[in-house]
Amino acid sequence: MVGWELGAAGLAVGMLIATVTAPVGVSGAVFLLPVQLSVFAVPSPAVTPTNLLYNVVAGPGALLRYRRDGALRGPLVRRLVLGTLPGVVLGALVRVFALPGPALFRLLVAALLLPLGIWLLIRTLRPPPADHPRPEPSRRTVTALALAVGIVGGIYGIGGGSILGPVLVGRGMPVAKVAPAALASTFATSVVGAATYALLALTHSGDIAPDWALGLSCGAGGLIGGYLGARLQPRLPETFLRLLLGTLAAALGAVYAINAMR
Repeated sequence: MVGWELGAAGLAVGMLIATVTAPVGVSGAVFLLPVQLSVFAVPSPAVTPTNLLYNVVAGPGALLRYRRDGALRGPLVRRLVLGTLPGVVLGALVRVFALPGPALFRLLVAALLLPLGIWLLIRTLRPPPADHPRPEPSRRTVTALALAVGIVGGIYGIGGGSILGPVLVGRGMPVAKVAPAALASTFATSVVGAATYALLALTHSGDIAPDWALGLSCGAGGLIGGYLGARLQPRLPETFLRLLLGTLAAALGAVYAINAMR
């Protein structure tokens, strides 16, 4: 693709993905990753900071809308942000120095998200009895999960909402509470992660710097789509949002499983 075609394609892809994923707290970067690898041919590990750049540009769209609705208040946002920030720095260092290839990541994503998505779909369609609700995870569990997801995000350029969302919602938290917090942690993680990769690119050779044109064009589309998706969320019933989140997780796991077997 020439420059303008690449920019237009990135804008359209980013907008489409973010519109669908923002209502359930997923930035869309984890769906954008296979497109960048297979369609746009972004080299590794440059695809990781490119994805983080997408999150940085796209994130404020959904967050602005959630902030207007007062959904960014509460302790869950702080716990997820404080847990993911140190993780993303560690993940970036691991990515550059120890784990440059995407093959293992595809297998890990498939092994995690495919059963997680199916489990969430089953729990939504067949919920537990009202007198036996599943307790929400403890603060320590949430922080530990956020740290682990931050490391994964730093390694592979995903914000972590695709993992945090299904886990927390499956543990009994409402989507309306999880989605804004997951997107806030995704944005904070991506800012720190992108800055870490920028610093590493100054001192190490290879494809470490992001593809700026593609990251910015995809992010611009995600900025628009994220705002639209966040605006749609209050109008969508909880059951539909849970089914959407479970479907996205299962579909993503299936896609990565197929790619890993090629």
